[in-house]
Amino acid sequence: MQQEWAVRILEDGFERVREEVEHVLLGLTPAQLAHKPGPRANSVAWLVWHLTRIEDDHIASLAGVLAGAEPPAAGDHEVPPGQLWPEWTDRFGLPYPLGATGYGHRPEDVSAFHQPDPELLRGYHEAVHARVLRVIGGLGPEDWGRIVDRRWTPHVTAAVRLVSVLNDATQHVGQAAYVRGLILSA
Repeated sequence: MQQEWAVRILEDGFERVREEVEHVLLGLTPAQLAHKPGPRANSVAWLVWHLTRIEDDHIASLAGVLAGAEPPAAGDHEVPPGQLWPEWTDRFGLPYPLGATGYGHRPEDVSAFHQPDPELLRGYHEAVHARVLRVIGGLGPEDWGRIVDRRWTPHVTAAVRLVSVLNDATQHVGQAAYVRGLILSA
């Protein structure tokens, strides 16, 4: 019963992120999506791409470990297999390495993001969201406490990783909503 509650809570949280992604993209022009409210700020488009890349990367890694792969360890920076990004990267045409998620991007990296197509952003996010829900829905009672990342102390469990990804996504979609509000109020 506790597992069912945990699954439903996480599904609800990620669904709220999906709904807010839809809202922040709604009706914005490519120029508005690419607009940065300051030289060191992020655009709506970059924020949506980034939060989706983090979901894609981290959930692919978690799913891989739950399927039998070894958890990443210190010094491991390999791109986890199973990400959806390789199917989308050519459509986005971004100047970033395949494994880039936006983590650690400098202002010039954010400025190099030149794909403010709301349908492309929406499509990638929808595909990743569907995968997130499949992974969460497939968790068994033994999975929640399983170590999925050894690069941190303490090691990261599946439950902690899922909450961490959800927290990151809610923060970034909130930032995108704020930038949207600035754009529409100008």
